[in-house]
Amino acid sequence: MHREGYKLLSIVAGLALLFTLGYLGLRESGGMTALILRFTSILLWLLAAFIVFFFRDPERETPSGLGVLVSPADGTVIGIDEIDEPNFVQARTKRVIIFLSPFNVHVNRVPENGEVRYYRYQPGRFLVASEPAASTENEQSIIGLQTPEGKIVFKQIAGILARRIVCQIREGHRVRRGERFGIIKFGSRMEVFMPMNTEIKVRLREKVRAGESILGEIKHAT
Repeated sequence: MHREGYKLLSIVAGLALLFTLGYLGLRESGGMTALILRFTSILLWLLAAFIVFFFRDPERETPSGLGVLVSPADGTVIGIDEIDEPNFVQARTKRVIIFLSPFNVHVNRVPENGEVRYYRYQPGRFLVASEPAASTENEQSIIGLQTPEGKIVFKQIAGILARRIVCQIREGHRVRRGERFGIIKFGSRMEVFMPMNTEIKVRLREKVRAGESILGEIKHAT
């Protein structure tokens, strides 16, 4: 379980325990109060179980190989295109867009070995993450990575339910492919901008896994 979930879990589980103890103390007498306590405690325990499920952080087997770019997020590929990346690459790139539902693992992983040369947090709106406008208008963290094969960019983008982005890397950090770097809480979007000489290895609607699924391979890598 990712550490971001422990505080929330402790609050919800603590409330669930209090309501459960209150119900146990009143169940002999019955009445509406006992019924309300019982119903509320059940809801809170179910919420606690969902928190454990949502913040799960399974181990992954990251593939090796030069020029291999792995997915930074679990989810469904909803877009593959070519677009100018204005922040770090400042050139034409190939982009893969991944949509994360509330039921996906939300721990994010680094796509490739390299050094973080660019980081910017951009406040913004909370449009539905699958909408094209979410790419530029929503709250997001933008990370530029200098790899041995060239520059790549990946963006954590908030959605209508995702109201908190956690990014633990900054400029100057050296990172490894598959390394955990953050989490987006609840439904959200991830975009990866790759060099034009990248061979895309995924298809639209394909399910991908962070740190494990190969999004693309930079072909000139030696």
